[in-house]
Amino acid sequence: MISNHQNITSAQVAQAKAVLRKVYAYMTSSDSDAWGMDIDRWDWTPGVGLISILHSYEATQEAGTLHYLERWVERNQEKAALAKVINSMAPYAVFPELYRSTQRRFFLEEAVKIGDWMLHEAPRTREGAFEHTVTEKANFPEQVWADTIFMAVLFLARLAALTGRADYAKEALEQVAVHFRLLQDRDSGVMYHGWNCLQGDHMSAAKWTRANAWVVIGFPLIAKELQPMMPIPGELLDRYREMVDGLLGYRGENGLWHTVMDREDFYQETSGSAGIAAGIICSVRHGLLDRSYLDKAAPTFAEVLNRIDEEGQVLGVSGGTPIMKTIEDYNRIPVIPTLYGQGLALMLLAEMARLEV
Repeated sequence: MISNHQNITSAQVAQAKAVLRKVYAYMTSSDSDAWGMDIDRWDWTPGVGLISILHSYEATQEAGTLHYLERWVERNQEKAALAKVINSMAPYAVFPELYRSTQRRFFLEEAVKIGDWMLHEAPRTREGAFEHTVTEKANFPEQVWADTIFMAVLFLARLAALTGRADYAKEALEQVAVHFRLLQDRDSGVMYHGWNCLQGDHMSAAKWTRANAWVVIGFPLIAKELQPMMPIPGELLDRYREMVDGLLGYRGENGLWHTVMDREDFYQETSGSAGIAAGIICSVRHGLLDRSYLDKAAPTFAEVLNRIDEEGQVLGVSGGTPIMKTIEDYNRIPVIPTLYGQGLALMLLAEMARLEV
């Protein structure tokens, strides 16, 4: 646990801006067809990359970034029909902003089609949560995963803000609420990876770090979209703050979290750590956490920087991770280059780049 928090400095902000460009360049120039770095697919992995690229645009306002996103959709839009599952909704999260910037009806019309599918057709658990469906040849019946907050609910909230439709906004808020209710450990405040509605348990009951990252960064982005339309319940805000405080209690002395946070014998993992720190800074920016939390994110930022090489590749990222049968299985997930690792680090860099210190 970290006892002394360092202050964020103007030099770190400048460094974040410089490294941001490297990380962005690495992820958009890669021609790898490896699962983790293949950006020309319609799935959650490139979707996280796209969301993070848009997030970096909001920090840099570099027009070429939006152009890249538009071209990506043109190249890959025909693949979307083959990936109509909750975990692959992530690419649509950039559509509302692309519609605003281009006024192309395609982005609005496709987004509304998917939003209506989510409201009326997407598989749900008996608890009313979106069932975690995936493109891989695997079924997770009646399972609720923390990942869904970022992969699908973020899109729905952004679509609600774009269209002004209360049904989208209400559904997005209800999904956040049911995920907190089913996944949060009220003793520690942090999230379990998943919940099985059939068995009524958290399965292996892993306090997986990246699962928490999806929620820590996803919640403030969702709240930003919904707050002008409806109040965020105080209970949700309290639960979120309890989660962040709980996470900080598990952080290692160097600023990173272990891949399963309460297992100090497991390896430390970069993407989840970066996502948590990005979410903390983002939440301060949107008024969900007080400013004192900025300095609590500083040690994590410093250590994430140490895990980005000269080419802009983010190191120390665990591969794709379903809910494993045992806690020990999480420590066997290989460390590989991935777009979501690049993306969560890019989001942290973008949040740092926006700070005024």
